[in-house]
Amino acid sequence: MKVLLIGGGGREHALAWKLAQSPGVHELLASPGNPGIAGVARCVGGPSDPEGIASLAQQQGVDLVVIGPEAPLVAGAVDALRARGIVVFGPDAAAARIEGSKAWAKQILGEAGVPAGRARAFTDANEAAAYLDELEAPFVVKADGLAAGKGVSISEDKAGAVAAIRDSLVGRRFGESGETVLIEEFLHGEELSIFVLSDGKTALPLAAAQDFKRALDGDLGPNTGGMGSYSPIPHLPADIVDRAMDQIFEPVLGTMAAQGAPFVGCLFGGLILTADGLRVIEFNCRFGDPEAQVLMPRLDGDLAELMLACAEGTLAGARANWRPEACISVVLASGGYPGDYQTGQPIAGLDAAAALEDVVVFHAGTAEGPVSAGGRVLSVSALGADLAQARARAYDAVELIDFEGKQYRHDIAARAAELEGSR
Repeated sequence: MKVLLIGGGGREHALAWKLAQSPGVHELLASPGNPGIAGVARCVGGPSDPEGIASLAQQQGVDLVVIGPEAPLVAGAVDALRARGIVVFGPDAAAARIEGSKAWAKQILGEAGVPAGRARAFTDANEAAAYLDELEAPFVVKADGLAAGKGVSISEDKAGAVAAIRDSLVGRRFGESGETVLIEEFLHGEELSIFVLSDGKTALPLAAAQDFKRALDGDLGPNTGGMGSYSPIPHLPADIVDRAMDQIFEPVLGTMAAQGAPFVGCLFGGLILTADGLRVIEFNCRFGDPEAQVLMPRLDGDLAELMLACAEGTLAGARANWRPEACISVVLASGGYPGDYQTGQPIAGLDAAAALEDVVVFHAGTAEGPVSAGGRVLSVSALGADLAQARARAYDAVELIDFEGKQYRHDIAARAAELEGSR
């Protein structure tokens, strides 16, 4: 099987790394890829528009296209590929609205009877600000559309929330993605990420993971695209994935199919376990980043086979097996991220870090050199017999890698490792 992977970030490097291990994949292409992906795949041109992606796949004569990022999915890349008879893993534009429009996602949740926090959508800044009086702090303000993981603001006071509203609706910080904002009730509890593979009829859950959105230790600082993650989550109930399937994913997938938008691909649920049970924070229409960087090392099986089964509608009876080891991933970011940051910084120590036992370094924002080329530069993942050992291995590797301005969180999975050790 000849596979084309679309994307060039840390998630895509993790997917490429796993796809390259599939016995049935005789050639793996990536567009645009990155220097890390180039170690396991042949990087080709990088069109990002739907027709350009479809033309590339057709020119290369691939058997399967895997789309990593959300933007081409929301833009309709799957539709363009299917129109040319090309097999593709990912949702079409209608189903990708589950991430492309948070307001539509809330509508689906309501129709499916799935619990979530109170929320209302607004296009007028004054009306949105007035709604804050009906909620209690902290206040959650979300851009309705795609914002590269940075469209969510959590404010401890009304003034901060009003500023976030005006930033989106008046200042147009997120362009068209921020022309509508959602004001949501803040939910208290334990956050988790659950991923479900679907062929439009059958759903197959993957392992749960937990990510770290804030930039600084102790969950301080601004929201980012994710500063690290770990899997499994030992302090959550053992049946948490089964509960999520019964209470959330099956009803949502059924409702989407009934509305003529069956979901094919990976549905990512950002959930929270509250005192009243599981609630939905948001949905994404693809694998998470940096969660993919801990799920792929733990997945014990053939990723390409699972993706092909989703794309061809033959997922029934498939299984996803998991290695018993824990995995954590620490993101190394450019200084100043998620604000202004410099790129082009030479990166040292990659070979030494990758040589450590059970360590994999995934490239996220790098260019030839290697040099830094983005806000999130690398994801350093490590397996261990438990979270404590995985943490030790990952942070040993982190210390071996160096570039000017390197910043990272020191507390990825720290609390979970302590809870695991006290059991």
